[in-house]
Amino acid sequence: MENTRTSGRTAADNAAVAPGSACGLGAVAVLALGTFVVGTDAFIVSAFLPGMAKDLAVTTAMAAHSVTAFALAYACLAPVISAFTAAIERRRLLVLALLSLGLANIGSALAPSLDLLIVARIMAAAAAAAYTPNAGAVAAAMVRPEIRARALAVVIGGLTAATTLGIPLGHVVSAVLNWRAALVLVGVLSALAALGISSIMPDRPGGARMAVRNRLAVLRHRKVLVILPLTVTGMAAGYVPYAFTLPVLDALTGPSGSATAMLFCYGLGAVAGNYLSGWATDRAGPISVLACAYALMSWALGAMAFASGDPPVSRIVVAGFMICWGASSWAQTPAQQHRLISRAPQEASLVVGLNSSAIYLGIAIGTAIGGAVMPAGVAQTLWYGSALAGIALCYALAVR
Repeated sequence: MENTRTSGRTAADNAAVAPGSACGLGAVAVLALGTFVVGTDAFIVSAFLPGMAKDLAVTTAMAAHSVTAFALAYACLAPVISAFTAAIERRRLLVLALLSLGLANIGSALAPSLDLLIVARIMAAAAAAAYTPNAGAVAAAMVRPEIRARALAVVIGGLTAATTLGIPLGHVVSAVLNWRAALVLVGVLSALAALGISSIMPDRPGGARMAVRNRLAVLRHRKVLVILPLTVTGMAAGYVPYAFTLPVLDALTGPSGSATAMLFCYGLGAVAGNYLSGWATDRAGPISVLACAYALMSWALGAMAFASGDPPVSRIVVAGFMICWGASSWAQTPAQQHRLISRAPQEASLVVGLNSSAIYLGIAIGTAIGGAVMPAGVAQTLWYGSALAGIALCYALAVR
């Protein structure tokens, strides 16, 4: 999923960086640390949601509103922030974005109530929206043209590493200390990444400003409008139960203490799904990949819903479910990105950026649905996700 964020830069962003400098991949690695922090921050709440809800004296479903707020804020603010920051020197922008992300996480950790936590999460989303697209654009411009794809892969690797390492690490820290300590850790990592970028990255000038309405003008393309709803629906399906991963695991295996390992399995599936989707899309076409992804997601979430009624389930089986869930969720974006670029090749950066906003809109909708259904039980939440994945499959085939 997240490779859309790194490659979804706008025309102004492209203008902001000079092509083909002679920097090596080592200088790009510090950008990957920043994307690792952003990816961890975006989804870390799922690693300690029940404990956070208890500490704030709210229900788990209410605490999930913080996840919805982050995703919705990212979706709405990304085009606006991109327009208003287009002319800012790139290194300064990236450093300020990471420092703002760190402060927002410290604010989240100190929040005494859910309302203040949501405000801090919105601030974190704004900082993430300022950092991630620009990190990809800068990475591509810092290296020689022949290794540009590898540079983007390094930055994307920071995002995928967040699913395999960052989220499980957040769960461990929250279990050993508390959820506030996990958010403080994200804040510290943000500051370290900002320091690294400030020390290593060369100056990169900003580009020409572009009005928000110009960035959204591509929505007049009928073929683009047909594709984007699938991004929203598919991401919503995968994220209906995601914020409630810990209750889901408890329903499947019981409170066995295997949550960290299961979160790691989800991350492995996400990495594999993202890579295999790009490979398969080049060979079999995006619709075939999307159909397989949505079918797998619908089956995995449905199987988990069925199994949750009679715990405990073998950890090996649950690990397989988590791998399939992660793979199907993260396999969507490369195929969708391919479809959008093929429909509007002259406006590729704009449509990919809009797809990034659609991703977070889907996450916000999915989390909101999960929060509304969760009081009825884990199985019902999983069934809703499975049904949405089925709807996404039908829609993908209908508009192929």
